[in-house]
Amino acid sequence: MTTPTPGPGPDLPVEAADSQLPPVGGPLTGKPEVAPPPTTNRIISEVMRSSGVITVLAIVLALIVGGIMMAVTDERVAAASGYFFARPGDTLVAIWQSVSGGYDALFRGAVFNTRVDGFATQIRPLTNTLGFAAPLIAAGLGVALAFRAGLFNIGGRGQILIGAAFAALVTFNLDLPMFIHLPLTLIAGIVGGALWGGLVGLLKARTGAHEVILTIMLNYIAYYLVSWMVRTPSLLQQTGTTQSISLRTPDSAQFPELLGPQYPLLDWGFIVVIIATIVVWWVIERSSLGLRLRAVGENPHAARAAGISVERMYIYAMLFAGGLAGLAAMNQVQGQVTTGFTGSIDAGIGFDAITVALLGRSRPWGVFAAGILLGALKAGSFTMQGSEGIPVEIVLVVQALIVLFIAAPPLVRTIFFLPKTEAEKRASGRTKNSSRRAAVKAGA
Repeated sequence: MTTPTPGPGPDLPVEAADSQLPPVGGPLTGKPEVAPPPTTNRIISEVMRSSGVITVLAIVLALIVGGIMMAVTDERVAAASGYFFARPGDTLVAIWQSVSGGYDALFRGAVFNTRVDGFATQIRPLTNTLGFAAPLIAAGLGVALAFRAGLFNIGGRGQILIGAAFAALVTFNLDLPMFIHLPLTLIAGIVGGALWGGLVGLLKARTGAHEVILTIMLNYIAYYLVSWMVRTPSLLQQTGTTQSISLRTPDSAQFPELLGPQYPLLDWGFIVVIIATIVVWWVIERSSLGLRLRAVGENPHAARAAGISVERMYIYAMLFAGGLAGLAAMNQVQGQVTTGFTGSIDAGIGFDAITVALLGRSRPWGVFAAGILLGALKAGSFTMQGSEGIPVEIVLVVQALIVLFIAAPPLVRTIFFLPKTEAEKRASGRTKNSSRRAAVKAGA
């Protein structure tokens, strides 16, 4: 009895079956041999597919969209477009002046101001950028560390609020020398944020509750709790006032200026953030604890099978994340807002930290660079509004677009005609094969 040779099957056309086989060639097959692509081409393709290129192009694309918004909202462009067909050059000139003026103001407000005299004054925008970036980096490191452990920590706002309130309760009424008072306040803020974040990890580990729901609810609890504390005289409210504002930060607990009083926004808190970045990098990339955290983030079931306590890793991750948010709070309370804080002390940093973590690809030094970028956008937005009349909201839109484009790499590759990744090629091949099988079935 002869056994029939298996074919492609009734539901799979020959072309689809052949497309799933590797290409063959040579004298025995009757097909010419296909030479492999040159090494240079392969290197260029890999570089163009890399996440770094996608990040840079996402920023460029967001800036292009931001420039379009500047031009559309500019009164000069609107006036020139009224007679566009009579003199189109005027509209183009107005568009160029609007976009170039806006980004020139952004540069002058964030990096280097060429319109003032003296190098010390010209670099003040850069120090402002670093000052704004410090709390963003600290909070972003907390979000990124939680991401690496498979947790979505959107509770930075609550952790910042509790960190600030805890430090104020514990240390603001003390009369100590600076070398004791300053680090004690810093540690108290970090501990307060860690406890609030650790509560999320504990609840998730013990009850299985989702960290997103927990952090959202705890954000509200922290906000209303701190708002009540700063309007209660026996707790945090300043004496001699009826306003809802906390006690001022003692002079001995404030970060000294890093480069002197002419750069008020840059203090030693930025150095602390650099140290924190190094520590987080070492913990995640070099320590055994970081290996376990990353293993849980990649696959908690496999990590549990390997003997890793997933619940314990959740608690550790949220403790670290909350502590880093507490460090961001201390950059605010001990550096930029020393006259007393309110329930809005987080200043949106808790949510901007998510942008920083996504932009930095959850890598410590990537988060550091992303924090500086967002600090530059924040510092430059004030100059854009003051000198060019461009709304600050356009900068916020640019930030949101950066995250949008980074979250959609295929869109960026399509816009800039970049080569697809191997995963995208396989997915495209599966889609084509599915379409062919559906067409064959429909014809049958």
